[in-house]
Amino acid sequence: MTLAPLATEDGDAVWSRIRREAEEISRSEPLLAGFVQSSILHHATFDLALAFRFSLKLASGELSEQLLREFAETAHCADPGLGDAARADVIAVYDRDPACHTFCQPLLYFKGFQALQCHRIANYLWNNDRRDIALYIQMRVSEVFGVDIHPAATIGHGILIDHAHSIVIGETAAIGNNVSMLHSVTLGGTGKEDGDRHPKICSGVLLGAGAKVLGNITIGQCSRVAAGSVVLNDVPPNKTVAGVPARIVGESGCEEPSETMDQYFHPSA
Repeated sequence: MTLAPLATEDGDAVWSRIRREAEEISRSEPLLAGFVQSSILHHATFDLALAFRFSLKLASGELSEQLLREFAETAHCADPGLGDAARADVIAVYDRDPACHTFCQPLLYFKGFQALQCHRIANYLWNNDRRDIALYIQMRVSEVFGVDIHPAATIGHGILIDHAHSIVIGETAAIGNNVSMLHSVTLGGTGKEDGDRHPKICSGVLLGAGAKVLGNITIGQCSRVAAGSVVLNDVPPNKTVAGVPARIVGESGCEEPSETMDQYFHPSA
């Protein structure tokens, strides 16, 4: 994954804004001051704050917060791309979700963003031969957030998972950059076959609520999958598909559906 760093020599613009917003929360809602202090203001960097939130949310009697935090901090230290992807995700949520009004809201409150950052840690561990720990993290993310992403699945940056309830992403699924999906999306297989068996979602795609994309198929760049559709075949770039089974019903309607989030099909006159 290639991503231009959002943390530069001049400072970390995303983290600086999150800290300013957290300070405002502390002033305006004193009862949340301790929560905001421990989650954001106590930490020197965005990556350390991510590691803290990861460990706090996933800790249980089976694996302590301290151990989980060590896994996360090690991953972020070894792969700065994890933090850069998370910064791009923050911006994506802020830009595309009308319910998001600050940069700190995804980090503090939005389970789609939090589940995705947990997956990034699990994926790092999976790719570095810590597969049982990665599977443990998948299990805890599913239990805590209701989001089930196999740690081997590859996911790009600038991702919005809106609402996120009942998201399922299979082992060999691959998601490009700047993709948006709503709740109850499934990127699944079609049976008991082994090997490469899950969908490939190209960059700029919008997956509507409840969309099911099944099998080793490709959703072409900047296409739209309508809510409730079941997609069983490849979708060309820049198309809108809808129905059960899904069929092409028109063009995508814009250059990048994932950014406009327009889910209404505008039929030709």
